[in-house]
Formats: sequence, C-alpha cells, structure tokens
Amino acid sequence: MTDRQGHSGEFGPEERLAMNRTGSFDWDLDTVTIDVDEAGLLVFGVRPEAFDGRPGSLVQRLEPGERARLEAVIKDALRSGRSSYEARFPIPQEDGDAQWTHVQARILRDGSGHAHRIVGVVRDATPELAHSAFLLELRKQRERQTDMVERTTRALSRAVTVEDVTSALTGPGGLTRLGADGFALGLVENGTLRVIALSGESLEVLDHMRDQRLEPGRPLAETVLSGRPLFTSSFTELIRSYPVLAPYADRLHFRAAAYLPLVAQARNLGGMALYYRRRTAFSADERNLTLGLAAIVAQSLQRAILFDEERDLATGLQAAMLPRRIPEVEGGEVAVRYHSAWRGREVGGDWYDVIPLPRGRVGVVVGDVQGHDTHAAAIMGQLRIALRAYAGEGHAPSTVLARASRFLAELDTERFATCTYAQADLATGTVSVVRAGHLAPLIRHTDGRVGVPKVAGGLPLGVASVFGDEEYPETRLDLVPGETLVMCTDGLVEQPGRDIGEGLAALEAAVSSGPPGAEALADHLSERFWERWGAEDDVALLVLRRSPDPGTPRAPRVHQYIHQADPQGLSEARAVVRRALRDWGLRLYEDDAELLTGELLGNVLLHTEGGAVLTLEVLPEPERRVRLSVQDRSSAFPRRRTPGEAATSGRGLLLLDALALRWGVEPRGEGKAVWCEIGPPPAGQAVRDG
Repeated sequence: MTDRQGHSGEFGPEERLAMNRTGSFDWDLDTVTIDVDEAGLLVFGVRPEAFDGRPGSLVQRLEPGERARLEAVIKDALRSGRSSYEARFPIPQEDGDAQWTHVQARILRDGSGHAHRIVGVVRDATPELAHSAFLLELRKQRERQTDMVERTTRALSRAVTVEDVTSALTGPGGLTRLGADGFALGLVENGTLRVIALSGESLEVLDHMRDQRLEPGRPLAETVLSGRPLFTSSFTELIRSYPVLAPYADRLHFRAAAYLPLVAQARNLGGMALYYRRRTAFSADERNLTLGLAAIVAQSLQRAILFDEERDLATGLQAAMLPRRIPEVEGGEVAVRYHSAWRGREVGGDWYDVIPLPRGRVGVVVGDVQGHDTHAAAIMGQLRIALRAYAGEGHAPSTVLARASRFLAELDTERFATCTYAQADLATGTVSVVRAGHLAPLIRHTDGRVGVPKVAGGLPLGVASVFGDEEYPETRLDLVPGETLVMCTDGLVEQPGRDIGEGLAALEAAVSSGPPGAEALADHLSERFWERWGAEDDVALLVLRRSPDPGTPRAPRVHQYIHQADPQGLSEARAVVRRALRDWGLRLYEDDAELLTGELLGNVLLHTEGGAVLTLEVLPEPERRVRLSVQDRSSAFPRRRTPGEAATSGRGLLLLDALALRWGVEPRGEGKAVWCEIGPPPAGQAVRDG
C-alpha cells in the first residue's frame, strides 16, 4: 500500500532524521498484541497507519538471524524469571544503511511469577554508536601515530653517527616505523643536496639523482630551500609540476608523498620524503604526524652530524701525532695498524713508531698514555717525539725509557704512560727489549708456534721518575730468519667484564694461526679482534718480521731458535733436522745429523744461561754436504775432556771427532757458534779438525 507521497509505510533518511528517535511500547503477552506510540513506530521504520498491532509486524524487516537473536533474548528473559532485558539490533534501510535500534524493557509478572506484560522504550541508537565507532577509530589512529613516534624515537635514540641514523630509518622495520612505503633522506653539503638514503620498492630508479643542485625544479630541493612542507595526494600532479620526474613516472609506484624540511635549532640540515602507495589525502593529524617525525629525525641528525664532526677533529688530531709513514726495514718487514675507538671527542693516547737507528738497527715501540681525551693525544705526540729523539741519539733501550720517563714527569701533568720499546739488529737477529708497565711482545716462530718471552719490566713512564726508580732492565731476544715479533697495546686484548688473560690467550692463538707475512698477519689480527673488542678502546699494533732465509734450491737452509726454558725445544729441533734432510734428499746423513744436533744443543742449554740458534744448511760444491751450526751468547769455548768409563758427560767433542768431517768454533758478536760438517770429504783433501 503506497501513500500520497509514494511511501509504502516507510520513511526516507531525511524524514527519519527529522523525527523523534525515542518511543515506547506496551506488549500484552496474553493477547499477543503490542501497543506502540508513534515515535516508537518511527524508530522501527513503520508508519502508524500501516501498523496492525502484531509484534511480528515491527521486526519483519530484520534479517532472519537478527530476528532469531532478538527472540532468543526475550525468551531467555521470560524463562529465567528476570524482570528486564535489553537488546541492540540493526534494521536495514532502503538506502543501504543500517539503523541500530536499542530496546530496554521491563517484564511484569503476577503473584505466581507468570509474565503477562512487557513495557519499555525503543530508540534509534545509530548516532551514538556511529560516534562511538568514530571515537574508537580515532583512538586507534592516534595510538598508531603515538606508536610510530615512540618506535622511531627509540630507534634513533641509539644512533650515534649519521650512518647509524640512516641505518635506523632504512633498516629492518624502518619504513614500518615511519608508516610509509618509501623513504628518501638528503643532507645539505656545500650548496648541494646529497641524498644519503633511499628505501622502498622502485625508488632505486632515482639512485643516480643522489647529488642534486640545491635549486628549484625538484620537490625535495624546493622543500629544503623554502623550509615549508609539501603534501601531494596525486603523484600524477606531482610529476606534472616537476617534469624532472617524468622519465620515472611509470616506474615510481606511489600515489601520494610528503616532502618535509629538516630543521634543528634554526639550522637547515636537509629534507626527507615519505612515499605512500594507497594514501590519497592528508588529514590535519597526519600532517602533524609527519612533521613530528621530521622534527625527530632532524634532532637525531643534528646530534649525529656534530658527533661526526667532533670525531673527525679528534681523530685528525690523533693521526697528526702518529708517524706519517713507516720506513722500510733492511733485513725484514714491518706492519702497523691503528684503530680509534668511537667516543666522540674522546681519543686515546695509544701510539706506535718505527725508528731508524745507527749501524743498521731499528727501534720499534708501542705505548699508551693514560686517559681518553685530546690532552692524552697531545701528551702522546710530545712523548713519541721525545722517545724517538732519545733513541735516534743511539742510547741503549734502558736509557731511552729512563729519559722518556723524566721528560713526561717534567711536562707537569698528572698523566703517566706505558710502553714497550725494542731495538732490533735484523742482520744478527738480536733484539733488546725494555718494558714500562706494558704488555710484553710475542714471538711467532717459523713453525707457527708462539712464544711469550719473559721480559723484565719497570714502572710506567712518569711514575718511575716521581718515585725515583728509573731502572728499566733489558731483556735480550733472538729472532731467527722468518720469525716475527708482535707488539700491541692492551686495547687489542682487553674485553669489558673479562679477564685479560683470556684476551692474551686468544691473541696467541690468532698469531699462531695467522699467515707468516707481516702485513698479512697484521690484517689477520685486525679482522679477528677489532670487530669484537676494538670499539671499546684505541689499539696500536706493530708486527716486525725478520726476513726468511731459505737458501737456494741447491743449497737450502733452516733456522730455528731453541729457548733454554723450553723442555720440548731440543726434541723438536732434532725432528726439524731429520725432516729437512729427508725433504732435501739427504736421508743418508739424517741419523748422524740428528745425533750431533742433540749434542751441540745440549751443551749450550746445559752450560750457558740463554737459548741457542740452530742453523742447518747444505753446502753444494763440489759435493753436497750438511753443515750444522749452533750459536749461543756465551764467549766460553768448549774444552776437550777425557771422560772416565763411568762418566755421564764430556763425550760431545769426541762424537764430533767421530761423526763429522770437520768442526770448529767461531766468535759471533757477544757469543760464539759451534759448527760441523757431515758428508763425503772434498776430493783430494784430507779431513781435519777446526
């Protein structure tokens, strides 16, 4: 049935909005009729003249599922004996919307508890529910925005350098924190805009535009120049306004963008761009959010730029205090490495130096001035120059450190310094080492074993002069050809929270497993340690290797140092001799050579106070013979004795007479060398003693 206005008992949306949204009803359960006032009928969407008083007529427009749910609520209230119930349900409208209806009812019962009547109110709850949904969505949106700001702030709070900032913004989760699908970051440098970060699918097409002139014509550059943000909801219009982007229109898969200036404390740092695939408009809240993110990024960048500038200044000062070049070392090779810790202005006083000395010797030193600041670096520079001057004058190592300690004490500073200084004669392999409260060096032998020599030490520089104890005893070491001396500062082996012994053990293992060359070994140690521990402290590393002496293919040669305190050194030396002679095709002489090696080394280790250097070589002409030489530091020559039958020693020279073609003793510097030859005698020449 249709009224004069063409209605079929229903109302349009405009009419519903103009009507009262609350009505009442009185439901007689015994007669199964319901009386609803006009306002209530309008809430149900039924015209008064079309209503027949039956409850089912009120809810005939409900979806079957909603109708069944409403009936279940009413039946449950009637059966349970409750005195009231309420329900919310949607009533579909012709325009496709759903009107949410709220019913509150009271159940009237007689004296026996029988329900005979229900009275209540019905109202259109759509506005309040819509408002509630709006507020809920608004709250969720603001929570998302707050979460974006908090996560971005948290990520950037750990950023120290500019590289850290870009990593936080472009690394895993970076775009999610920014709520964008693409990101670009540019910094102003000398009148240009240098894009230092691009993140997001398809943005790689702009990679060749990383360095831009700071001039109009590009959206990010214009934003930086004007200091005003640019929001665009149409990428097509953006490309139309900036033709420079036209060649990339088909490859940039974005629909909207926000270009934001980065300003901190009135300093124009640059700009950043956020790109979106789905967004078509920017609300006031969204604009404020992007501006807030830009402010956070600008503050982090300002701190990072200041840190990098301070770092460059500090490391530049530190580098100026260190040697600009390392001189070539005759008879060996030297490699140095230096690593600066990341602490802003804080720089350490670690240093190294390689000093040419008279008579073809070389001085090497590593040290560390107390403290981590520019004052420590300045003292380091002065102390390095002073120590270099004292060494260059030709003083003994003990005198060099004593004078350096006095120099530091006279600087009127409370700082002290530790160092290890060594003078090496690579022609003979003699190394004199002194320590001032510093780590002792390591020696890598030709077979890869690592020795930790016991080097006597004195007090740190400066402290020694204050206490009047400038004694720095010298310890003599011997480097055979191919052996390597490794010196470092404690930053290489110290790890926070761990005993330094662990670091020293790790260093010994790394030196042993590394390659033999000085440069290669220095690289090996740098890669092993600085990645794990180097960021905590400055590190100075110096590697000095004596050139190997393999001889020639026809006349090969082996050198090995045997420490007096090494109980296995003697057996290892005998094994080296046997293995070398087999490799050289001289197995005929290996038994005699091994026996004589044990005798010669045994005499040195038993009757002198130091170690010995064993040299095994082949004399090629005119027939191949084996030559053994054992050098020690004692000037006392061996004496021939006549041992009795029960004597346990004194037969060494007798064995030499019996097994060697000839033997002899030669003075060598501070000591001597005992040598012997094994093999066939020279043609036409009688064998004689040395």
